[in-house]
Amino acid sequence: MSRRPAKGEYIETDTGNKIARKAGLVGTQNIMLGGKTVIQPAVMIRGDLVRTAPPSSSSGSAAPTSTTSVAIGRYCFLARGALLRPPARMHKGVFTYMPLRLGDHVFVGQGSVVQAATVGNHVHIGKGCAINEFAIIRDYVKVLDGTIVPSGMVIPSFSIVAGRPARVVGEIPEGGHEEFELREMYKTVGNNPQPPAP
Repeated sequence: MSRRPAKGEYIETDTGNKIARKAGLVGTQNIMLGGKTVIQPAVMIRGDLVRTAPPSSSSGSAAPTSTTSVAIGRYCFLARGALLRPPARMHKGVFTYMPLRLGDHVFVGQGSVVQAATVGNHVHIGKGCAINEFAIIRDYVKVLDGTIVPSGMVIPSFSIVAGRPARVVGEIPEGGHEEFELREMYKTVGNNPQPPAP
């Protein structure tokens, strides 16, 4: 038996991200993490699905195109088995991927698939949801478990959505914004987790 200390379950970056060793991040050079984000085991982030620059006929002076395929804000939590995949479409006869952007304090539930164009700040996506291509979720939105958000749907701020296909079933009550804070949940995960505050 080895006396070396065991490697932790999570890799912790300088900016405080906690990434499970058993998570699948493909194309890491195209994935931007804002800091203090938790990526649990079996999460898949497809950074390899990136927009390719069209061949340019001019020599060398073209501005470089952004190669960020997935951008994740601060204090996000990606639960076990979640999949983040950039949306794709035909553009000028070429199949191309567009960037997927998540704001701050976004929770993505277990087994959910997100292919949205944008997910705002303080969003809770439940377990087993599908957020389809080019959907836009504004700030302070709760997507209930098992919801399927159709492609291109725009969900207004302060909404609660549910159903297959999704529809607005309620609104976030005044003063109900604290439940979207993920700072405490962040502290309970990692190689040295702290118990939740009472």
